[in-house]
Amino acid sequence: MNIIADMHTHTIASTHAYSTLQEMAHAAAQKGLYAMAVTDHGYAMPGAPGEWYFMNLKVLPRYIDGVLILRGEETNVTDMDGGTDLVKKEYGSLEWVVASMHDRPLANCKISEEAVTHAWLSIARNPKVNVIGHSGSEQFKYDYEKVIPEFKRNGKLVELNEGTFYCRRDSIPNCVKIMLICKKLRVPIIVNSDAHFSSRVGDFKNSLNLLKEIDFPEELVVNSSVVRLQSYLRQRAIEF
Repeated sequence: MNIIADMHTHTIASTHAYSTLQEMAHAAAQKGLYAMAVTDHGYAMPGAPGEWYFMNLKVLPRYIDGVLILRGEETNVTDMDGGTDLVKKEYGSLEWVVASMHDRPLANCKISEEAVTHAWLSIARNPKVNVIGHSGSEQFKYDYEKVIPEFKRNGKLVELNEGTFYCRRDSIPNCVKIMLICKKLRVPIIVNSDAHFSSRVGDFKNSLNLLKEIDFPEELVVNSSVVRLQSYLRQRAIEF
């Protein structure tokens, strides 16, 4: 299987990442990728970009080094009712939104499997969200059998995140369970690097090994071909 786009990446605008957008795009080009989404962290994450950053993404060229650039954000889930730190005035500039759960934005919330399930069911109905980011977290476990069909019904792509294999290794068994349910229910997924440095762009080896081990259908991996990715972009009225 070949992955042709990396749709979850971070630049120095997220101050715990270390490469510029141009360096990230150049790395994507060097890896032969068709597309890359820049998805810096929303405001609830410490060190997130400033107020004007997301609204001004429209100034980015559509292609850098021949790579299609999608203007996006990794929005933080901020409460157990499925609230996020997406700001409505950003909507016109954002084409690609990854919704994820992180410690700090949810520090004041009471976390339980029931509460996280409720939050993801609400996120599933958010029309601005494209991708459910690294949801295999052990800390934020949810009822996979209940929620994943709702992701499918609402056109959300379930992410297999390469960064998990480096930073959240205790989440790997949950990721396997999620991928097996996606396989069983034929839920579309997306494989992303979550790169915070340019050399990680287009690095999917652990994710691809996992998918091979469980014999995951290639046709369900949206970014495994240009045709499949373009079809999804057209469905969401995203220009390319």
